[in-house]
Amino acid sequence: MKSTPRAYLHTHVPRKYTAGKRRVSVFVSWSYPGEANRDVSQLDNRFSTMAEVRRVGWPAFEKPQYADPGLFAQGIAGTLELFFIAWEQFQDLTEEVTGHPVPFFQRVDQAGHRVLLDERVLADTDTLMVFGLDHLVTDQEAEPGEIAAVERFLEREGTCLILGPHHDVGFTDDPKVRQMEYLHHGDALVPRQQRFSKYTRSLMKGLGLPVENHYGLRPLQVEGSPGLVAPLTVNRDLDTRGWLAGVERFSFHMHLPHYKLTTEDPKAAVVLARQPIDLAMPHPFTEAGNREFNTFVSVPPSGKRAGEILFADSTIFSTLFGVDASLERFWKNLATAR
Repeated sequence: MKSTPRAYLHTHVPRKYTAGKRRVSVFVSWSYPGEANRDVSQLDNRFSTMAEVRRVGWPAFEKPQYADPGLFAQGIAGTLELFFIAWEQFQDLTEEVTGHPVPFFQRVDQAGHRVLLDERVLADTDTLMVFGLDHLVTDQEAEPGEIAAVERFLEREGTCLILGPHHDVGFTDDPKVRQMEYLHHGDALVPRQQRFSKYTRSLMKGLGLPVENHYGLRPLQVEGSPGLVAPLTVNRDLDTRGWLAGVERFSFHMHLPHYKLTTEDPKAAVVLARQPIDLAMPHPFTEAGNREFNTFVSVPPSGKRAGEILFADSTIFSTLFGVDASLERFWKNLATAR
């Protein structure tokens, strides 16, 4: 038997099955050292340093717990830790609802421990969330054994896989188009090219899923209410599981992926929610006539696969971009689905 996998800053303790209480696990697809050790003189395809976050977000992060270099890392590592801090509320709410703690596994963690998606992670999991936050240049890719393990996991009745391939900004070589994308989303911390999710893409390919992550689109906000994202366009007739019951909106984030379907077969994949786009600045996607992007997609069970697969970006589970009752209801729906 293989050794127990390490979750974020601790060794994972397997959870016992409890009827009606879902065991949620999160797998962050990055190599923490691979991201934290990126050359900061390289402008593209890296996370911001904490010092850059403080400068652009001033004065939001000038509190001692973030600004004091004796308390908080000021390089890229500090920004990676912000992600974990911002996911704590989702963890706490899910544990409160289910009675089970929510472990966060990293493909490669701070200490260099490497975790594969295998039976050690999947055996005590009912809902697996894969956050595709690895930059393509770090070369993370799902191994054949991991894809096979996830396939076996999804053969189990009642399982759910939530995939969150992140945005794909500036994939073109045309600098004018990259600049258009940059001005559209308006986030000074995002470089002209920031391509994510090689690991999640390889997992999607291995599972034969008809979805691709494109662009980084700025959602429309409610006029007069900065930070409040415009309501979703929800296909409630197609939401037979009630994932979006009582949900009006997610959270505002300046650059969200469009989950493009690569099939026209309505049984293969369905768009459950679309997000209106901020049209103040042009973007190749809106120039083509689009006014909304796919933000929540379902791939229903099929054949031997009994579990449902959902697509939702990892930022929806973060407090960095605001939390309201609608978003908390979405978290509870995912945690309590039968």
